[in-house]
Amino acid sequence: PDKRDLYFASRRFGGFGGCDIYVCHLLPNGKWSEPENLGPTVNTPGDEQCPFIHADNQTLYFTSNYWPGYGDEDLFYSRKGPKGDFSKPTNLGYPINTIDREGTLFITADGKTAYYASDKVDTKGGLDIYSFELREDLRPIRTLWVKGQVFDKKTTKGLPSDVELTDISSGQIISKVQTDENGRYLITLPVGKDYVFNVNRKGYLFYSGSFMLVKDAPDSIYEKNIPLQPIEVNASVVLNNIFFDVNKFDLRPESQIELDKIVQLMNDNPTVKVEISGHTDNVGKPADNLILSDKRSKTVVAYLINKRISPQRFTYKGLGETQPIADNKTEEGRAKNRRTEMKITAQ
Repeated sequence: PDKRDLYFASRRFGGFGGCDIYVCHLLPNGKWSEPENLGPTVNTPGDEQCPFIHADNQTLYFTSNYWPGYGDEDLFYSRKGPKGDFSKPTNLGYPINTIDREGTLFITADGKTAYYASDKVDTKGGLDIYSFELREDLRPIRTLWVKGQVFDKKTTKGLPSDVELTDISSGQIISKVQTDENGRYLITLPVGKDYVFNVNRKGYLFYSGSFMLVKDAPDSIYEKNIPLQPIEVNASVVLNNIFFDVNKFDLRPESQIELDKIVQLMNDNPTVKVEISGHTDNVGKPADNLILSDKRSKTVVAYLINKRISPQRFTYKGLGETQPIADNKTEEGRAKNRRTEMKITAQ
C-alpha cells in the first residue's frame, strides 16, 4: 500500500517447499532489495501462493495446499507484527473454503468485501470469480485514508517530498511514502492508534502534525495539503508534537520523535541557527505563564544540546500568553496557543 514492499510467490532455490512467498523492500536509491523469504511461520513444504497485502499494510492473504484446510487449496491470512514478523496463518474457514480449489483473493479497501477465483461445482468454466462479505474476525485492520499535496509555501508549486507516519506510543515508523512529482500523496492509517505525521524535503523546514485515531471512525478520507517553508532567516514552524504535562516543563516521552527531527535538520544544515520559543494560553497568571514557557523552551534546547548540537546555534525564550494565534475563548483556541515554535535566525 505504501509502494515500498513487493510481495510475490516463487519456486526459487532455497525456499521451504514448492512455492514460497517473498518480499522485496524499496531502497533509498530507488532499487529493490534482495527477496526475503517470509519464513517457516508462513511458508511450508507445500505451495504458498497468490499473496495479497491489504491497505492496512499488516494483513496478508494467500493460498496454501499444505496448511490444514478443507480442499486442494485454501485461503488463509496472517498479520504482520511491529517487528515485521508474521503470525501463524488462519484458515478463512467454511463456506469460503471448500473441497474445491480456492485462490487469488482480493479484499476491497474498506475490508468488507472479498473477491476470489474458484472451481466450485457451479462454475461456468475452469475458474470463476466469486464475491462474499468478509466476516468481522477475518477482516483487515480498519483504516482511514489521508490524501493531499505538498507544496512550496511561497510559490505554491508542488514539491516531491517524503511523507512519514510514526506510531506515537512505540516510535515505530508505520509508513513512509514518496509523493509523486507534483507533491500528491495518499496514505492509510490503521484505526486505534495515535500518529505523528511528518513531511520532509531537503532545503525546507519539516512539517509536523498528528492524527489521534484511538476513537475516530474508520473508512473516512481526510484531505491535508501541506505547505513547506524554504530554510531561510525568519522562517518558522510550529512544533506540533512536543508535549508537556499541565503546568510542567518536563518533556513527555512522545516528544522524542519531533525533537529528533530537529536534530536531523540541524545536522543536515550545519550553519543554521534557530530560536526556540514557548507559548501558553491565557489561563493563570501572566507572570507564571511567562516563567513556564521560558522553562519549556529551555528544556527543548537542553535536549538538542545533549544530542551534540553546539549551544551557540540556539537561543530560547518564553513568551507566555503574549502572542496568541487563536481565540482563547474556546478550548480549541487555547490548545492552539499552547505551543512551541522554532524560527531560523541565521543560515
